[in-house]
Amino acid sequence: MLLAEAGIEFDVVSPDVDEKAEPGEAPEAMAMRLASEKSLAVAQRLGPEPERFALGADTIVVVDDEVLGKPDDASHAVALLGQILGRQHDVITGFALTSSATLQPVARAVTSTVTMRTADRAEIEAYVATGEPLDKAGAYGLQGEGRRFVTGVEGSETNVIGLPIDETRALLRRAGAE
Repeated sequence: MLLAEAGIEFDVVSPDVDEKAEPGEAPEAMAMRLASEKSLAVAQRLGPEPERFALGADTIVVVDDEVLGKPDDASHAVALLGQILGRQHDVITGFALTSSATLQPVARAVTSTVTMRTADRAEIEAYVATGEPLDKAGAYGLQGEGRRFVTGVEGSETNVIGLPIDETRALLRRAGAE
């Protein structure tokens, strides 16, 4: 959605990457590593000729130094929301660009801080019942119904949605890929 709105042409190719943290891995390093692994996996499938670029991204939510991934199910989504509502958390998106000719990922990360209001269990459960939070890190989507819980974003809103578009465009320009 963000790339299309920015007028960037692309094809969607799903990489097969295990999105697990490595022991002792810092959140920002994890996000950049996963983005790099994703972009490299796709670039390898594209082949060196003609040169094409693969963009990978991984967005994580961090609260109290704990990485909150995507919920396993609805009850896990309710629990994740319970950890972040009524407080601040960081959203880190790692993004990487890999040329199919060189297979050398260039990765960056952007962090935004999100402030959320409190909510009662009935409101949380009603939101989870929409299905929206089930495939989102931290169990909410800023671009959808989850925005109702957000009272402020310090930094890039598109980062919170899943791709810091201004920074991504700059990376694409530097590589000659935009």
